[in-house]
Amino acid sequence: MALIDKIKAKAKSDVKHIVLPEGEEIRNVQAAAKIVKEGLAKLTLLGNPAKVREVAPEVDLTGIEIIDPATSEKCAQYAATLYELRKAKGMTEEQAANLVKDPMYYGVMMVKMGDADGLVSGAIHSTGDMLRPALQIIKSKPGIKTVSSCFLMECPDKTYGADGVMVFADCAVNIDPDAEQLANIALGAADSARSLAGIEPKVAMLSFSTKGSAKHDLVTKVQQATAIAHEMAPDLLLDGELQLDAALVEKVGQLKSPGSPVAGKANVLVFPGLESGNIGYKLVQRLAGAEAYGPILQGIAKPCNDLSRGCSVEDIVATVAITAAQAQG
Repeated sequence: MALIDKIKAKAKSDVKHIVLPEGEEIRNVQAAAKIVKEGLAKLTLLGNPAKVREVAPEVDLTGIEIIDPATSEKCAQYAATLYELRKAKGMTEEQAANLVKDPMYYGVMMVKMGDADGLVSGAIHSTGDMLRPALQIIKSKPGIKTVSSCFLMECPDKTYGADGVMVFADCAVNIDPDAEQLANIALGAADSARSLAGIEPKVAMLSFSTKGSAKHDLVTKVQQATAIAHEMAPDLLLDGELQLDAALVEKVGQLKSPGSPVAGKANVLVFPGLESGNIGYKLVQRLAGAEAYGPILQGIAKPCNDLSRGCSVEDIVATVAITAAQAQG
């Protein structure tokens, strides 16, 4: 069974409530009908009900809740809560009242208040516009200081990873993480491997050096991140610093890092920075023909996930299924 089919089956096993703030966008409307038909989630679309129906009049929206944030009866409650959360940062009551009428902020407040279990957006919003309210309002999980992202990668050649399935992090959020941030990214990726991919994580902290073969500040950062991650999660199978071939190829791994429980067996790859992470996942996607699901936010207290502005209807369906699966955790 393909990875996304396993995730969809998980989503169906305990149906969660997901909000789509971009309810007036045609791909979201078309995806919503598919999601409800497949039983992947209970859905709320945000937007003017007439406009939501106008963009795809052929789509049957039976069973899908449509809420207009501009006229919602919950605006006053949401605004009061948002003001209390952000007044120390200078937010006024008037600003809070105006912000909750924005579908993105309204959707995040739904998740914050427990009126939805997760959120998916980004078809017409930038990653920054999607992340800002989520980080301001929902914030990170207890004990996790860094919200990051991962991609679930499924390679047709099943030589590497867990039957071809791997987790790559961070490929979309943190540009130049320091050692502590990198350790938090590793722990988030391990959690994503367990909860979404259903695999026991074997985490490789990647570098251009293996076990001190090169000397540089960038190598030192990965070494420090490895030590911090071990302190935070001593039972986690995690090793570093490792070059990519040492992480994936058993013969090379045991030559360069003999006795390592991860070298040559890694299924979670933690990249040292966004440049390498973003380039790395796209190389595997394009050259190896891998399916790449993400970016999936990890480390956030409640699931909120971003879409590419070039996403397809099926991409939205998959991301909602992933978000619903995350919400079960």
